[in-house]
Amino acid sequence: MAVVRPFKALRPKEDLVDKVASLPYDVMNREEAKEMAKGNDYSFLHVVRSEIDVDDSIDEHHKVVYEKARENLDKMVEEGILIQDETPRYYIYRQIMDGRVQTGLVACTSIDDYMNDIIKKHEFTRPAKEQDRINNFDYCDANTAPIFLTYRENREITKLTNDWIKFHKPVYNFTSEDGITHIVWVIDNEEVVERIGKLFEQVDYLYIADGHHRTASAAKVGLKRREENPNYTGDEEFNYFMSVVFPDEDLFIMDYNRVVKDLNGHTVEEFVDKVKGKFEVDLYEGEGQFRPTKKHEFGMFLEGKWYKLTAKEGTFDKADPVNSLDAAILQNNLLNPILGIENPRTDERIDFIGGIRGLAELERRVNKDMKIAFSMYPTTIDDLLAVADAGKVMPPKSTWFEPKLRSGLFVHKLSD
Repeated sequence: MAVVRPFKALRPKEDLVDKVASLPYDVMNREEAKEMAKGNDYSFLHVVRSEIDVDDSIDEHHKVVYEKARENLDKMVEEGILIQDETPRYYIYRQIMDGRVQTGLVACTSIDDYMNDIIKKHEFTRPAKEQDRINNFDYCDANTAPIFLTYRENREITKLTNDWIKFHKPVYNFTSEDGITHIVWVIDNEEVVERIGKLFEQVDYLYIADGHHRTASAAKVGLKRREENPNYTGDEEFNYFMSVVFPDEDLFIMDYNRVVKDLNGHTVEEFVDKVKGKFEVDLYEGEGQFRPTKKHEFGMFLEGKWYKLTAKEGTFDKADPVNSLDAAILQNNLLNPILGIENPRTDERIDFIGGIRGLAELERRVNKDMKIAFSMYPTTIDDLLAVADAGKVMPPKSTWFEPKLRSGLFVHKLSD
């Protein structure tokens, strides 16, 4: 049984929402964040990437940066840029990208559910990345960025949200600079609020789609607050973290592609010959780049040519939810044994390119600073759920979700 509950969100004034809402903190570097926020004092990047407001000589993980985040958040509240709702509510967040719609419920979810695997994971996290958001959430005394969760669709929940949308006006409706439309409705009817909580009692598990580091950080801040408040009841806001929960059928996963700097000492002929041991290799003679059309099919760009690779029978365990993933097949049969990429998390010879950038980006990187590229077939949401249900972990960079959740539309105060 999954626990969701309403909360009193801090959220932007309607006429400022398009200026406040920002891309998530982890899809850009410091320089890019500074450029994005340039000339926009309302941008929520001043909170989630507050290093843009301190001297460049200061490390982005210095406490001064997190103190600045809190200062900037407090200023947005004091100036009425962000206003807190008076009663706990749910919020419907709809995104439209290239005509495709995904609609989620903004709510608070339980750190106990996270620790007890009612909220299931499929990725490892790195302590340094966790600590960054721990500091941001802790200093700000708030969840400043939402967690992206999914669940196996419950038709009653979907009907309830669709009915609310049908009969109520949105509070926000804007299109961001990347062409994605963002629409928000506020559910403030007490009976409907109570109904939503009861419907989620029928949902066995929630799954982290995107934001494993944010989730781990939010949970650890909550545990820290419990230590600081030994008489806590469990009802305090710090026992919960802000999430946007989407039905699985709404979600869209894009390809997550790979580029590698060299052939690990092999000539092109030697390399291709070794690849043929595990894959069927065919020269692609079509126009443009080769985009895989099904599982276990890969594109390879080498020496100005595209090839189609197909994993041979017996090169992977079809019954294993992890080893049958294309990311694992490529890693186990090519990247590791042939190119010597033993740990793709740490090896500086490999880089990963989200599908949102297109396959032409693979060619550009090979022509600039890499030697070879691989285009991937997207991991499916069913793959993700199967791995999480098995209690296993996906290979690094297996999923790229689009569209990304905007930051600044909702903030959850931890000591409300």
